[in-house]
Order: sequence, then structure tokens, then C-alpha cells
Amino acid sequence: MDPVANPFAPGAGTPPPELAGREELRETVRVALERVRRGLPTKSVLMVGLRGVGKTVLLDRMRDDAEARGLHTVHIEAPESRSLPAVLAPPLRVALIRLSRNEHAKQLATRALRGLAGFARALKIKYRDIEVGLDFDPEPGLADNGDLEHDLQALLEVVGAAAQKAGTALVLFVDELQYVEEEQLAALITALHRCAQLKLPVVLIGAGLPQLRGQTGRAKSYAERLFDFHEIGPLPAGAARIAIEKPANEQGVHVSENALTEIFRQTRGYPYFLQEWGKHAWDVAPASPITKGNVDTASKAAVATLDESFFRVRFDRLTPAEKGYLRAMAELGPEPHRSGDIADKIGRKVTALGPLRNRLISKGMIWSPSHGDTAFTVPLFDEFMRRIMPGDDWQT
Repeated sequence: MDPVANPFAPGAGTPPPELAGREELRETVRVALERVRRGLPTKSVLMVGLRGVGKTVLLDRMRDDAEARGLHTVHIEAPESRSLPAVLAPPLRVALIRLSRNEHAKQLATRALRGLAGFARALKIKYRDIEVGLDFDPEPGLADNGDLEHDLQALLEVVGAAAQKAGTALVLFVDELQYVEEEQLAALITALHRCAQLKLPVVLIGAGLPQLRGQTGRAKSYAERLFDFHEIGPLPAGAARIAIEKPANEQGVHVSENALTEIFRQTRGYPYFLQEWGKHAWDVAPASPITKGNVDTASKAAVATLDESFFRVRFDRLTPAEKGYLRAMAELGPEPHRSGDIADKIGRKVTALGPLRNRLISKGMIWSPSHGDTAFTVPLFDEFMRRIMPGDDWQT
């Protein structure tokens, strides 16, 4: 069929043609944001899940929903190589400039911009990667102590007061939150906690890998009472069917029952993989309907594409020792494994592999579902590791 008309959209954070199966969570966030706007007790929301479950897409859609309801938003992706103040300051400046256009909030928003100027200048000594345009001179004593926990709390308090005056809320949308260093994460949690105590309309909607739940608890013991955690997993069969069938039907193309069943079997319901299989099945089908035979043919191309992009980009960041550790995990299967079993497969002691395991956790490749267990953060990565490192040479 015509590849130009192909509705499916595999890509990092690329919106799918149909965001299926996430309606309940979107409604939960809508209620939370409306409550915080009204000054009612509200918890921040953290979405945790493996790679490929659509966290980034969902976060972006929630931000669009919030903007459409007149809320002020800040969107950042926390990279591994930059500090939280560095990635937060520029979009926060933009949000405050927008907020300053509200006559009721102008004075407080301008004060918040002065606070941001002091915040950036004071912390630039410690976090040298801060680069932000400064529209106002700092207000002495406002968020300029050079201590992140104190200054971020003071800054978000005045920001929250401005949003409250304008009858709106400031919503921080933060992706890849697991990459924020613990000290900086603790400062963010402290600031959000203080805003909640003061009933100021500042809230966080965040997303990250499964280890984020444990990271927040280690950063601040009260984090579990400040956040609502939502596990984002693969789609159930019904929602996965909608994600494939509805976009195809809108283009006048039917997908057979056997084709839908096979796509779900191959993808396990992971949204990113659904888009990949949908795209390739469309491209190989000569005409409607898309059949199971088309899906069987498409599967080879879908797997090859994933190997060269989704999987390979992560594999290429690994050292030989890290690759060997993951290959040992793959040999044991896709489920979580005891660290001792992985060490036995490699032929080394658990204690000797501790630093290697910690590096893989920091890189977002594995996580610990429970004490002593290790699991992949990337679905189907065990199959990829066996394809790219076949045989027994990895054990030498």
C-alpha cells in the first residue's frame, strides 16, 4: 500500500495516531491539576515504566491538555549530563514571562523573575552549566543563597504565589526523571512539599524508569506521601487492537483478526513496538486487508529496524564488560534474575560485579524490582542480546 499514507508513527516520543488505553490516567491527571488550581490538596503524579511503553508521549499529551485548560506549564527532559537547575531555569523563565502578562499576577511574576535571576547567578558557581537570559536584576535575599534546596524552595514559593494570583497553576512536566541526581531530586521534592503545605498551585507530573520510585524514597523519606505513582505497562489486548485497527480503518484499510492477534503476540502490547509492526505490516501489504501473512513478512523487517535503532543505540553505549553482564542476563531469560545467578553465569563473585551492575542501573539499562533482583528496563532486550551476541564467545 501507499507508504505516504501509512498512519503509523514509530519514533522516540512520536505521537501515535491513536493514544489508546491511557484514558483513565489522563483523567486522573486532569482532576489533579484542576484541584491544584483551586487550592485543594493534591499529590504530584509520577509515571514509571519500561522503555517503549509511551511515557514521553503520554507526558506530552497531558501537557497539551493542561495548556488547553489555561494552566502554565514547564516541560523539561532530564539528561544524564546536565544539572536540574540548568534544564529548569530557561523554560521557567519563559513561563514567568507569560505569567507576568496577567494583570493580577504581574507584580508577583516580576518578583519571581528577579528571584530566578538570583537563583541562576548564585548556583552558577556550583552548577556551571546554567545558561539563562536574565531580564531583571536579582532581588537580594530571594533564592540567592547558593544552596539548591533552600533556593529552589524559595523560588517555587514566589512562582506559586504568582500563579495563585492569576487563578492558574504552574505544572512541571519532567521526563527521564531518574537521571536527576539524588541531591537535586531531594531539593525538588522539598520545594514541592513546601508548596503543598502552603496550598500553592505548583505540581509535578513526572515520568521515569521503574527505579524512580526507589530513588524518590531515598532522596526524601516522605516522598511516598507526596506523590501518586502510576505503573505504565504494555497495553492490554483490547487497547492494542484499537491502536492498530482504528488508524488503519480511518485510511479505509481493514486488518484481519489473525493479523491483529499476531501483532499483539509479537509486540506483547508495548506501544512503541505496536507502531513498528503497524508501519511494516502496512508497507508490505499490497492492498486491504492486512493479513497474518503480511504481518509474518513484516516481522522480519520490524525486528531488523529495532535492532538497528531502538536496541542498537542503547547497546552501543555499553562497555564490553557491561555487554557481557547483559548477555548473561539474556541467557537466563527475560524475567528478573537474582544477582547471584547472573554472577554464576559470568563466573565471577557477586561482590566483584557490584560496580558494574551499578553502572548499568545509572545508564538506565537495568533496574532492581526487589532487593538482589535485576531486570531489563528495555522490553525484548534479552532477545536482541542473543541475536547480536550469539553462541558462547561472550563468556570468554
